[in-house]
Amino acid sequence: MYFLLSPAKNLDEKTPVPLALGEHYSQPALINEAIDLMATLKTKDVLDLQELMHISAKIAELNVARNQAWSYPFDGTAKPAAYLFDGDVYTGLDAYSLNSEQMMYLNKHLGILSGLYGLLKPLDLMLPYRLEMGTKFKTPHADNLYEYWGDTITNLINERIAQSGSDVLINLASGEYYGAVKPNKIDASIITPKFLDQKNGQYKIISFYAKKARGLMVNFAAKNAITDAATLKDFDTDGYYYDESSSSDTEWVFKRDEMR
Repeated sequence: MYFLLSPAKNLDEKTPVPLALGEHYSQPALINEAIDLMATLKTKDVLDLQELMHISAKIAELNVARNQAWSYPFDGTAKPAAYLFDGDVYTGLDAYSLNSEQMMYLNKHLGILSGLYGLLKPLDLMLPYRLEMGTKFKTPHADNLYEYWGDTITNLINERIAQSGSDVLINLASGEYYGAVKPNKIDASIITPKFLDQKNGQYKIISFYAKKARGLMVNFAAKNAITDAATLKDFDTDGYYYDESSSSDTEWVFKRDEMR
């Protein structure tokens, strides 16, 4: 079983990694592509990034500085992806709560999609950046990132699925990032979990909760060392439960009832 997650805009550059996993740290498999993309990013000034990414001047200034400081081989400020990303999904994933064995499970069974790095292992080292997959970012080689990555990410996912010893892909990525994957070229069955929260008697996707639930599911899999996809139906963290009547073979629905 192999999971896919999206990255996060927010980054935690300060919290120390709690485990001594240095010997298991790795370099991103698609580092040459990242170097190529960063070469174009480095030509962008504050106004360029504001227009390109629709961000404030303050955030643009931060990312211009990040881009100019970015170099490979990485220096000592690089941090493993699972610990650097810091958003709703990663609040649920909570890598800081996992022990070494659970982190090694993640490193084998989880891929993190990235506009800059393509596909990351949780223990791949990376430097801070901002480049969302949906950004209309032109390079000398492509008009946008979907075109740039082409089949590259999909091919690497297939390699990682094979290495995980499974033929099931659990898609927990957002539509923006999953758009960089070619589902018809994935050598596995694809299951997309869907998380619904009850509000005013109706079950609906509430973005904050759904994002966190994606991370919670991966955390649940790591803590239980799950290798059989069917076992994911036992996911019950924070009150979620599998709803068979609303599910299909390819979309598994998990609901959470409204607190009363």
